[in-house]
Amino acid sequence: MLVMNLLSAGPRPVETVPIFPLATVLYPGMRLPLSIFEPRYMDMAKACIKHDSAFGACLIREGEEVGTPAVPEPVGCLARIAEWDMETVGVLKVKVEGLDRFRLLATKTTRAGLILGDIERIAPEAPVQAPGLAQSADFVRKVVEAVGSSRFAQPYRYDDASWVGFRLAEILPLRNIVKQKLLELTDPGARLAILHRFLLERKLLG
Repeated sequence: MLVMNLLSAGPRPVETVPIFPLATVLYPGMRLPLSIFEPRYMDMAKACIKHDSAFGACLIREGEEVGTPAVPEPVGCLARIAEWDMETVGVLKVKVEGLDRFRLLATKTTRAGLILGDIERIAPEAPVQAPGLAQSADFVRKVVEAVGSSRFAQPYRYDDASWVGFRLAEILPLRNIVKQKLLELTDPGARLAILHRFLLERKLLG
């Protein structure tokens, strides 16, 4: 059973950002390709590109990516558009990078169907060592080398339990609800321990 530790060091400033409910989980330091075609999200993306601003990516709790605004999970990750292209008219292809995590405090929906969220950022995790880090980091390194470095945002921090844990959560075949719980954890050592055990149980470590 995953135990969430959502304690924060204190109140943080509240920001308002557009929310993009997705059928996947975005983690800090993760690169994610998206195809955007709905007018509400197309306008959102264009504004983010123009102003170099971020939007919030949240796993869908109820609903779908297309159509009526979905209900997002209460913890998500800010996303910055790092690359974009429009090879096909009406379809904007972007690559986003995960920034800070956040808690969703309140939402409202515009007439265009875009969700605006009042958010409180979750403080970035400090680099820590943890049991199983060396083996887990070696597994991640092999995946990076096999898949290609362009798939993963630099810098690579193989000595940081937080970074390695997020990369494992990103690449391992886990259910979305599990990926969401791992996003919500604020103890990098606990997150890595869960994922290291997963690797051991499936004999994925050499």
